[in-house]
Amino acid sequence: MEFLTSREDLRRLYKAPGDGPIRKELPLLDRHCRAFIARSPFLLIGSSDGRGNADVTPRGDRPGFVAVLDDHTIAIPDRPGNNRLDTLENIVAEPAVGLLFLIPNMNETLRLNGRARITADEGLRERLAVDGKRPTTVIVVTVQSVYMHCAKAFMRSNLWAPETWPARSEMPTLGEILKDQIAYAATAAEADEALAEAYAKSMW
Repeated sequence: MEFLTSREDLRRLYKAPGDGPIRKELPLLDRHCRAFIARSPFLLIGSSDGRGNADVTPRGDRPGFVAVLDDHTIAIPDRPGNNRLDTLENIVAEPAVGLLFLIPNMNETLRLNGRARITADEGLRERLAVDGKRPTTVIVVTVQSVYMHCAKAFMRSNLWAPETWPARSEMPTLGEILKDQIAYAATAAEADEALAEAYAKSMW
């Protein structure tokens, strides 16, 4: 198997992008971007440790959990997780990030690329608190480019069509998976019970 190793190799196989895909990229958040972020309960954040190792992690909360600070800046609260800190440690090493915002039942997504920093600013943590529970830190992203992404991937996947969804029973529970992978508990039921208890106590 041969691999393509240059931009020229790629461009020999693909047509040049049209005017629209080029011009739609914006340097700041307009009203449509702001409205999308305000309605999004979920995003994916891509980061790198600067040594060639990449990572993508989910962030989710009530719609509007990401705050737009101004036309060039957003703030993402870091809610309780597993404390691996993959994304946060990557940002400290290499601030370039890519974000993908989703809205349920909407096939279009919002892509945002920028430079991220971590803050424990008291005022910002208080602003992003939920039920009095403040995030430990906040990811502040300075926007470099932002644009709407077309619907083709979601249309092909039928992601939001319930009739195409597999039954949950077709896949093992997380407890079953962790029991097999790392002997997380004596039984899968115990593992699932421990996970459920952790979720109940540390959502925010």
